[in-house]
Amino acid sequence: MATLKVPAHVPAPSEDAEQLRKAFEGWGTNEQLIIDILAHRNAAQRNLIRKTYREAYGEDLLKSLDEELSSDFERAVVLFTLDPAERDAFLAHEATKRFTSSHWVLMEIACTRSSHELFNVRKAYHDLYKKSLEEDVAHHTKGDYRKLLVPLVSAFRYQGEEVNMTLARSEAKILREKISDKQYSDEEVIRIVTTRSKAQLNATLNHYNTAFGNAINKADPEDEFLKLLRAAIKCLTVPEKYFEKVLRQAINKLGTDEWALTRVVATRAEVDMVRIKEEYQRRNSVTLEKAIAGDTSGDYEKMLLALIGAGDV
Repeated sequence: MATLKVPAHVPAPSEDAEQLRKAFEGWGTNEQLIIDILAHRNAAQRNLIRKTYREAYGEDLLKSLDEELSSDFERAVVLFTLDPAERDAFLAHEATKRFTSSHWVLMEIACTRSSHELFNVRKAYHDLYKKSLEEDVAHHTKGDYRKLLVPLVSAFRYQGEEVNMTLARSEAKILREKISDKQYSDEEVIRIVTTRSKAQLNATLNHYNTAFGNAINKADPEDEFLKLLRAAIKCLTVPEKYFEKVLRQAINKLGTDEWALTRVVATRAEVDMVRIKEEYQRRNSVTLEKAIAGDTSGDYEKMLLALIGAGDV
């Protein structure tokens, strides 16, 4: 379900590395050449380009990009160029920092990646920061948020499609009771949301909606913890709806939220951007391409449009 446009004939990594080096040399940086290469290579190809670039020029490509580019364009290029696990580790680490802290980014990474992807994020986090993701999340969160986020980032869920309907009915009943009593952080609610497979959670929520109405989404709209819990459930079951909302809010707010816009485009371009674009158009009656083009400009706009597969950009 990715929209990333990779050319039928991809040049050798050494050729791409050489072209990127040329893009950095001379009086001005050739931004279009950087977009033409990096926005049209998949993760494995980008990793090879980085490896080849380091071998040829003795410098990390990311360092060169950091020195040559600036602002939102730089962040978009660098984030996308990173290996996916490394990128998520970087975003998670940023989300535990004082001035860029975000429960939402931590939840998003934990709930929209596969079990193996999340495992690789934890490994990358070890390698990059010499400590565990779990310990940093535990250290930088507290109360109900810690109760939810630590098991979420620690999870290794079953990935299969098998579902136990008896369990789905009983756990839907538990969720109904706890949410009716406003016990949103009850250990049973946390246990169900942080350990069950995505297929099992879907079955539980389908039964919940059929038997009790869509009350999880309607309960207590002002409760901040419940907002995060609801978003986690959405990420686990219908991620394209979650990401559509993040993009809509990033684009529609007074002054674009470029960090959210860049994060979603960079992390979903190779995953489920087709579904996100469909959901965006269904929900907003305008294409995501048109919304981004109307809200961004210059090389940053070109990079984002290339990543979401918007024609020949």
